[in-house]
Amino acid sequence: MSSATDCVANLVDRFQKHRPIRAGSLIITIYGDAIVPRGGTVWLGSLSKLVKPIGINERLVRTSVYRLTHETWLQGEKVGRRSYYSLSGPGRRRFEQAFKRVYYGTQPPWSGQWTLVLLTQLDTARRQKVRDELEWLGFGHFASGVLAHPTLNPSEANAALQELGAAEESIVMQTEAVEPLASKPLRLQVRESWNLDTLADDYQRFLIQFRPLWKALNEENHLGEEDCFIARTLLIHEYRKVQLRDPQLPDELLPTAWEGRNAHQLCRNIYRTIYKRAELWLERQLETAEGPLPAPGPSFYQRFGGLD
Repeated sequence: MSSATDCVANLVDRFQKHRPIRAGSLIITIYGDAIVPRGGTVWLGSLSKLVKPIGINERLVRTSVYRLTHETWLQGEKVGRRSYYSLSGPGRRRFEQAFKRVYYGTQPPWSGQWTLVLLTQLDTARRQKVRDELEWLGFGHFASGVLAHPTLNPSEANAALQELGAAEESIVMQTEAVEPLASKPLRLQVRESWNLDTLADDYQRFLIQFRPLWKALNEENHLGEEDCFIARTLLIHEYRKVQLRDPQLPDELLPTAWEGRNAHQLCRNIYRTIYKRAELWLERQLETAEGPLPAPGPSFYQRFGGLD
């Protein structure tokens, strides 16, 4: 049986074999998972040292950070000869939207209502652009020019349309709940509109990738601090990639044996087991202009239903 250390090495090897290496995406994962809870700003040099064991060299870090700054994810500040980077305002808003899905997987009971957005009055080119953005927010394509969401309320839909400059040419409606809330035709429609079969395959790949690590941690939990940081980073990185494509539908609309539930439980279990040692590693590696990173804020310990 592979040890936990072997499992981490396999995860790093798998990450490095992806071409091109998505260094910018991994850096955003590290900011969201590790840096934002501790003040949000780090020296670029210490970030480079932190990611080197994962296979990202200093040149690639600098290139990726430059690109992320240009894309308004990050903002930089010079103090003497050193550069310090933090999430920008827009970057922090995007982070909060994306990462809350990762750490808080439970859904409140569904009311049975739907928010509908009709894009039929938009010209074809703009309609596709708006549709793409709404689908990123979790809307499903029900029919030509009609998108639907079971939990996002109309005010949130209107805010998104305002931001896209399409509110004046779109129609937003909310349906009444009728029994049964999730009839067979509706469940089939949901399966097609959100391509749940493909999403289930993505979750299954995540489970196959990380179950060996969980098994090894249960048998000999002696993973070192650096390996705990690497494992935690790749765990959240890979889970986040699937979560970004998950519309977070209510349980009533999902298949009974939904792989997303298993994936969240596995991610939570591994995270809770290794996060403390990863935090010890982060304290010694990352620097701000004032010195070591501050301690994590209270919200950090609310992740995954509460960290010990």
